[in-house]
Amino acid sequence: MKYLYLSLLALLLAACGRQVPQQYEQSDKLPHIYPDYTGVTIPVNLAPLTFQLESQADDVVARFSADGEQLVCGGLKVKPPMKAWRQLVQQARGGAMLVEVYARRQGQWTRYKPFRVFVSPDSIDPYISYRLIPPSFVAYEDLTIRQRCLENYDESIIYDNMLCSTERKGQCINCHSYQQYNPQRMQFHARQNLGGTVVAYDGQLTKVNMKNDSLLSAGVYPAWHPWLKLIAYSTNKTHQTFHTVDPNKIEVFDDNSDLILYDVERNEVMNVESRPDEFEVFPFWAPDGKTLYYCSAHFEMGDSVKDRGVELIRRSREVKYNIYCKAFNPQTLRFGPRRLVVDAAAVGKSATLPRISPDGRFLMFTLGAFGVFHIWHHDADLWTLDLQTGQLRDMKELNSPDTESYHSWSSNGRWVIFSSRRDDGNYTRPFMAHIDRQGRGSKPFELPSSDPDYHRQLMKCYNIPEFMRGPVTISPQQFADALKGEGRQPVKFVRQLSAR
Repeated sequence: MKYLYLSLLALLLAACGRQVPQQYEQSDKLPHIYPDYTGVTIPVNLAPLTFQLESQADDVVARFSADGEQLVCGGLKVKPPMKAWRQLVQQARGGAMLVEVYARRQGQWTRYKPFRVFVSPDSIDPYISYRLIPPSFVAYEDLTIRQRCLENYDESIIYDNMLCSTERKGQCINCHSYQQYNPQRMQFHARQNLGGTVVAYDGQLTKVNMKNDSLLSAGVYPAWHPWLKLIAYSTNKTHQTFHTVDPNKIEVFDDNSDLILYDVERNEVMNVESRPDEFEVFPFWAPDGKTLYYCSAHFEMGDSVKDRGVELIRRSREVKYNIYCKAFNPQTLRFGPRRLVVDAAAVGKSATLPRISPDGRFLMFTLGAFGVFHIWHHDADLWTLDLQTGQLRDMKELNSPDTESYHSWSSNGRWVIFSSRRDDGNYTRPFMAHIDRQGRGSKPFELPSSDPDYHRQLMKCYNIPEFMRGPVTISPQQFADALKGEGRQPVKFVRQLSAR
């Protein structure tokens, strides 16, 4: 055992071929590093944390240590080797790694105040997926849905929007969604050229034409039922405007929206909620499949209004969304009356994107001053409602002075991922945080990359990060071929879906 320990120690010490400086000046300040990983809590199966000093230096050495074992790395960009990192985080599991950073300037080494990286025994789902898209004021067609392995840095394309775009006819893909984190059961929707909803279910790939005279539009924002072959959608008539002086550059809004329920097997669809003076949006199922949560804003146009879009622009700050829910019977497929869950409008706010933790206890949502598309609002923050106690709480430990939105729970409920503009105010990047059993979050950390400066060099936004139990195995071309095909007959509109 002694020789095994010495061999492992030698491996870790030699991981980067560097040695810790023996002579240095001690600083009482933490190192200013990017990404900021000081004091964060990470899952035991996460890829190595890479970082760089934000101040000028001629050389950098970093030592990671836990229970007598250490890993030493050097270079202006600190990149722990994968094998040595995995051995060290296992050693630190349930505890913490101590990180010491040394910087050399003009021949003199400085040792910064050490910091800890806590290693949770709670693992994280091995994959996430997201839309990678330029800011909307640049170009919307150059976008992809991608997947990334959290246990290493591997990234691949699920679908490339340009596969079905031409010089004259463009395409735009929106939200991807999975049934219970299952990459073999997913969907996304394509608008404009060769538009349709693509549904993948256990190896079967189908293009669905969800246009119907009884619906406002095809399905936009989706939510899979936890086990039934049903998808709830909002149908939306969406508009986008641009500001010249407002710090929120873009305003995205609906002048009409409803809720629908689509039966994947029978190709039937029904209205769930379609009140004339309400904008219903963002459905999400409770984990037990017996409650559908959603957002809705009460807004009266008036009989004299000629252009609903213009009226919404003029009165945009009046639009306040609340969170509601409707009981659902999985046997009869019938809904009960709506019930108010979060009355944000009563305090002059707007609540969007309800997401329920897998244990059914916490409802996390985005709260902003007004409107529905909070990813473009700099004041947007994450809040939670404890569905057991009724306590509302500002997730201050996750929030920043800039945008937080597009949040998702991991399958074990111990992690959340969300999009944040905290780095520069312009680009959304994925941040993760541990959530304990009382609903308290740890300090968020940015998605690690093989190059620590990767996200700042990437001029694209991460939208709608979703956890997955594994990778999507259908190729981008297979998805494109499905969109180019005829697909199923248009959906049949029914007043009530047939009971199971």
